[in-house]
Amino acid sequence: MGEVWRATDEVLGRAVAVKLLLGDQADASSTARFRLEAQTAARLSHPHLVAVFDFGAWEDRFFLVMELVEGQSLGDLLAAQERVHPELVARIAGQAAAGLAAAHRQGIVHRDIKPGNLMLDADGSVKIGDFGIAQFVDDPSTALTTAGHIVGTSLYLAPERALGRTADSASDMYSLGCVVYQLLLGQPPFRSDTATATLYQHVDTPPVPLRQRGVEISAAFDAYLLGLLAKQPEERPTAQQVSDWFRTDAWRGRPEPLPAQTPTSHRATAPMAPKPSPAAPSAPVGPTTYRLPGPTGRRRQAPARSAPARRRSTREAIRRRPRVASAIAGTATFLAAVYLGMILFSPDSSSAGTPDQSPSSTPSTPSAPSAPSQDVGDGDQQQGTRQQDVDRDGNGNGNGDRNRDRDGDGEDEQDD
Repeated sequence: MGEVWRATDEVLGRAVAVKLLLGDQADASSTARFRLEAQTAARLSHPHLVAVFDFGAWEDRFFLVMELVEGQSLGDLLAAQERVHPELVARIAGQAAAGLAAAHRQGIVHRDIKPGNLMLDADGSVKIGDFGIAQFVDDPSTALTTAGHIVGTSLYLAPERALGRTADSASDMYSLGCVVYQLLLGQPPFRSDTATATLYQHVDTPPVPLRQRGVEISAAFDAYLLGLLAKQPEERPTAQQVSDWFRTDAWRGRPEPLPAQTPTSHRATAPMAPKPSPAAPSAPVGPTTYRLPGPTGRRRQAPARSAPARRRSTREAIRRRPRVASAIAGTATFLAAVYLGMILFSPDSSSAGTPDQSPSSTPSTPSAPSAPSQDVGDGDQQQGTRQQDVDRDGNGNGNGDRNRDRDGDGEDEQDD
């Protein structure tokens, strides 16, 4: 896409690199786009990104003034040696991912990650250059430079870009995976006779694991590299994740985060036993967060189990022995029913209640004393007759004499 020249900044007196981006013929839209990309690249500042100092035109040709990197590109490194040691590759991948993460945070996609654009300075640090054809994430119109031509190199082009879709940050990560694959094996993961056939391989053909091709790397490194070469963009890790992963020794096949946590848990459990009382206030630092929950949780668990055991004793007894509980409940109900029946239907209560009622209301009640009441009436009548007899005797003596004569006659008659 251009030529790079070594130049001198006469104002500041420093060596710089000047890159001529466009040819003699450039339309207005391309000029505006490259100017905007140059201005955005100038705002990027990161140790692993080549700094951009100026942008302008000279003899109708646009140029970028950039930081001069005294060193070699990864393309020169691959020309000098066929394969690169895995430890150096891991360092290169981590630093390149850190630089891409800084660009992605600013919404810039490089779109042309390849060995020629990754520089190694004199100290061996990675510098990502050539942001001249970078794309803004929110500007999909920059996916194609001209109609029918895809920007980028076919050997490192992501599958979605081979299909004509807009590039995003995941596209850069796929290209970085292709570069890492080539550094370890000596050749890119996909290569064919024509660029079109190579693009089809990016879209359809799965990459061969490096361990199957005789590269001595750990299984973790091999699996992670296959993740970078995933066909779907959402399945690839981000630039920051790749930088963090290579910064550790996980690529060696030693998962350090897990062993680092296990000893802390053992250290926390060891002092938990001899912790009587003063150890609790004297541990507000890191390990105390692991020491405090352990013993307090154990001391609180004992009363927590005993307290609900007392409260739930009857409930648990009913749940565990439902037959016994139902038998007890039935017996209590039966006894209560018998007691209520005795109170409501006892004979004393019935006899005591009947006399209180009016005699006219119940016809059966006067039947019992009816006989004596008639006798009393007859006695009264007899007394009345007697009184009449007495009155008759008292009123007239003749009557009494008659009675007596009748008695006497009778007697005489009887004597006769």
